[in-house]
Order: sequence, then structure tokens, then C-alpha cells
Amino acid sequence: MSPDKKFVSIIIPTYNRCDIIGNTIRSCIEQNYPHDKFEIIIADNRSTDNTRKVVEDIQKESPVPVIYMFEERQGAHHARNSAAKLSKGELLYFTDDDMIADRDLLANMTKLFDLEYNIAVAGGRVLPRWEFEPPEWLIKYFKDGTLSLIDKPEKLIVANYDIGIYSCHQMIRREILFECGGFNPDIAKDKLIGNGETGLNIKILAAGYSVGYTSEAVSYHVIPRSRMTQRYINSRFGNQGNCDSFTTFRKKENSRKELLKMIFFAHIPEMLGKYSRSFGRMLIGRDEWRLDRAMAHYHFRRIMTDLKFATDDQWRGYAVKHNYLEG
Repeated sequence: MSPDKKFVSIIIPTYNRCDIIGNTIRSCIEQNYPHDKFEIIIADNRSTDNTRKVVEDIQKESPVPVIYMFEERQGAHHARNSAAKLSKGELLYFTDDDMIADRDLLANMTKLFDLEYNIAVAGGRVLPRWEFEPPEWLIKYFKDGTLSLIDKPEKLIVANYDIGIYSCHQMIRREILFECGGFNPDIAKDKLIGNGETGLNIKILAAGYSVGYTSEAVSYHVIPRSRMTQRYINSRFGNQGNCDSFTTFRKKENSRKELLKMIFFAHIPEMLGKYSRSFGRMLIGRDEWRLDRAMAHYHFRRIMTDLKFATDDQWRGYAVKHNYLEG
């Protein structure tokens, strides 16, 4: 075994992306990191395409262990949590099936865990790899977390607050993941149902650990034409609204009366105001209408999520769990 290197399990949840996941896996195999010090786990989240065969073909030629597992329960958080239980790594690196890892990613990100700052979770830069030339308005307003992009100017950040680390490019100490109850509910197919890695990071910080960021750990997010549309941006803002409602409820466990007040006196007026303003700005040719329209969808999802919390006792109980590793 190679000395002075931590063993890493790379975990990739996937759903019906057999046409691109091979690129993600190969970029992980080609890491400038000792091949006896990491493994790759593909968590197939009920794919109905050719995903398994793609993985099996790569297994035959890979110098690194590539493990295939099938997660029957729909939802990326189920796939991540189940793969974590199968993992052998001291460190778990989570990425997505539309990411391309820089060759030095593991080498640079693992260095954070050698620092004397009690770091439990770390991230790095996520840069775009456009499949087509993006429209000007997308670059102007949404070249940020809307597209899961991160490009902070600092070379190193260590903090005891949320600095915005996404599960497409996130490394966690395995023992801390289990101590903190795993990933919170996340995406089922294309719909966000909880606050995923945001919720997990909040639990990790509440337990007294730090988060880290290094600009030297880089991954590339492949962005197809389908994600360069207003419709996609609206859906992303809607998912964020859902996430924020979930986070707020976990923190405050709002009463039904409080939730209804927020719906009628905050979110509905905001939604209607943003939607109306978007039409006015569109008519006079101002591209800010795109931000207003996206924010209208944000508030619509907050309305729907808060309404669910106000009317569904089972969902209220599920939303405030600590441990999601068991389902």
C-alpha cells in the first residue's frame, strides 16, 4: 500500500445516463493518486438504460476497483447513503454522473484533511464545461450555484459556517457522515424533496466540525443545451425554494398557523409580484425578467412545500429526522 495517503471511496449516484457516465468514471480512474488507495462505487438509482453494462465494461479494464450497486429506492440521497455503507474509505468523495474530475482532484482535496482545523467536509472549484455556447443572459445571471458552479477567489477557506459545498464535488470523513446521520432527503428523479447535502452540512457544523474549500481541487460540470433554458432555470429556483422551506422547517418546526401565515402574507405576494414584474420587464426588453420569473417559481415551491408541512403529519416527522441512513 502507498504510504501517507488516505484511502478514498469515490461515490457516483446515477440515473439513466449511460451515454455520459463512462466519461465521469474514467476521469476518476485517471486520478493522479495511488491506485491502491481508492475505489469507485457506482450507485445505480433504478436506471432503465444501459448503465450496468457500461460499468461492467469499464470494470474489465480498470486498474482501480470499480464497484456496481443497485439502489431500488428512488432518490439520490438513498443512493449516496447506501453506497457509503458499502464503502471502505476513510474519506468519501461524492460526485455526480455529469462531472469530469481534474487529474489532481483527489491529491489536492485530501490535503485539507491533514490540516489542524477539525475539517469534516470539504469542496473545491466546480467549473463549467459547456456542450454549446451559452446564451449571454445565462452567463450574466446564472453562472453560479444555479448550475452547481463554484469558483471562489480564495485559495483556501476553513469555516464553521456553511460556505456552499455541493454533493457533486464534496469529500467527507466517513465516520462523521455516519455520526451525523447521512445525507438528508434529496432529489428523486428531477424533483427536489428535501435539503440533501445542505442539511448534512448543517448537521456536521452543529456537531462542532469545520468545513474546508481549496481552489486547487477542480471538477468540471458538463452543461448541455437543455440546461441553458429559462424552463430549466425556473425548475432549479423551484428546487431551491423547496430546499429552503425544508431547512427552515427543520430549524423551527413551524406550527401550522405559522406556515399558513408565511404562505398567505409572504410567499404568495412575493410570487405574484415577481411574476407580474417579469412580464413588464419582458415587454420593454430588459433581461432581468429572467431573474423575476425564476424567483416566482422559487416562491411557488415554497408555498407548495410549506403547505405540505402544514397538512401532512407524516412528512413533518420525516423532515426532522437526524438519521437518514436507514431510509
